[in-house]
Amino acid sequence: MSATATQPETPTSGTPPRANPWPARLGRIALAVAAGLVLYLSFAPRPLWWLAPFAFAGLAVALHGRRFWSGLGVGFAFGLTFFLTHLRWIQDFLGDDFGAAPWLALSALMALFLALACGLMTLVATLPAAPVWMALVFLLHETVRGRFPINGFPWGRTAFSQPEGAYLPLAAIGGAPLVGFAVVVTGFGLGALVVRLAAHGGPRPRALAVPVLCALLPAGAGLALWPTIGTDAESGSRTVAIVQGNAPDAGLGLLGQTRTIRANHIAQTERLIADIRSGAVPKPDLVVWPETATDVRGDDPVIDRLVDELDTPALIGAKYRLPTGRTQNTVVAWEPGTGQDGRYAKQELVPFAEYVPLRSLARLFTPFVDDTGDMQEGTGPANLDVADTSVGVAICYEAAYDYVSREATAAGARLLTVPTNNAWYGPGEMSYQQLAMSRLRAVEHGRAVVVPATSGVSALVAPDGTVDRPTQLYTAATLVGTVPLREQTTLSDRLGAWTEYVLVGGALAALLTGIGLRLRTRRTRAGQAPQTATD
Repeated sequence: MSATATQPETPTSGTPPRANPWPARLGRIALAVAAGLVLYLSFAPRPLWWLAPFAFAGLAVALHGRRFWSGLGVGFAFGLTFFLTHLRWIQDFLGDDFGAAPWLALSALMALFLALACGLMTLVATLPAAPVWMALVFLLHETVRGRFPINGFPWGRTAFSQPEGAYLPLAAIGGAPLVGFAVVVTGFGLGALVVRLAAHGGPRPRALAVPVLCALLPAGAGLALWPTIGTDAESGSRTVAIVQGNAPDAGLGLLGQTRTIRANHIAQTERLIADIRSGAVPKPDLVVWPETATDVRGDDPVIDRLVDELDTPALIGAKYRLPTGRTQNTVVAWEPGTGQDGRYAKQELVPFAEYVPLRSLARLFTPFVDDTGDMQEGTGPANLDVADTSVGVAICYEAAYDYVSREATAAGARLLTVPTNNAWYGPGEMSYQQLAMSRLRAVEHGRAVVVPATSGVSALVAPDGTVDRPTQLYTAATLVGTVPLREQTTLSDRLGAWTEYVLVGGALAALLTGIGLRLRTRRTRAGQAPQTATD
């Protein structure tokens, strides 16, 4: 038996040099940045909901063929671009006092979540029906950042880009998680289609089946569901008056404007009373004030008088001083001749605004820590019995959380309201972004939604998400209209959080499968020693 050793091949002078990888890398980053900008443009106040799938198509192309660490870079570029533009309104709130640091820090933190999601997507990108699994991983990241850290930050969820259009009816089936999943699947399907059409030698027709289905089926399902979205009154209707008293555009300066905001809402309510008496507007069944339009510390003879003169029940957004000295962000039910008759306190408080977590650390970054007391959170369900019906309440930031309105609807709410105080955030896009959330919630729960805002945008949202005569920003206004009361529960409400649990479970299963296949491939390669001897 003889053996001959094999020698490694040596490159010859004719071997072409390796291509420089940096132009391709920079091209992918540029594509990710462009995709992040397109996603931002799909959100309110622009009615460009249809841009969102194209943003994810661009992201899918940028991720094609990437491994974990490269995926992280692509995802961070995409996420940072989106959040820097989407959260620009933070500068209107904090810019003069804090500079750009809070805006940049929050955007970067959110982008890190998205970067990790894109890195993990590379682990499932080679599985059959990859656009589906990649979309599930993206929705997994939205679930995580909506809960962690410090109760999460669900602002900017993909579903909130869809207050109208083809995907919105899916909210009645699976809520915000299903809407977001449908948009992302469409985008990743389009991206896969582009990649396969551009493949060398052309694609096989069978290879296009899954991308085409992913690109077309979600929007088609949404369009097919539109006729099922009910808007008719099922248990009567209510004429509702929104009082928008207005507030100065002063950012953090509003901390010293509590009396001004209260006086503005009292004055606007008195104008409403005069209009009712003159017949200029119909007498409402319910009057609604925005979030924290006044302070309430025990009895309030002024609001007692206003409600008595209206001869109409009211929901008053107020900072409510408890006997313990703690303060809650509440909506108080006020009855003519009776006064205060129940209240709901906000459950999802805004970190660093309504309470300060990690005070010792926060003190290093803000001079306001020692002057800011922690509000006390409330408990659910968020329902108030007023105007002979049950009204569900989600105060401001709570519109971004699925469970608040879901629990209220499950407890019997026939109408929803989202009182808010967006005067802090200037004339930018924040108020419109939040109104888009209420429009999605209307379809998700099959309920009309009343949105009273301190300085706008106030609106009456129909159960199909349409808005009639929204108010303008930074104006005093009264909006009076009739809204239906509805009892039928949507499939989304009957399924509850299970839709999200199933989507998250699918993402975890896909990741485990992808990791397992990758480890098996590595073991297989490691076990194949090169042949070094011949008989």
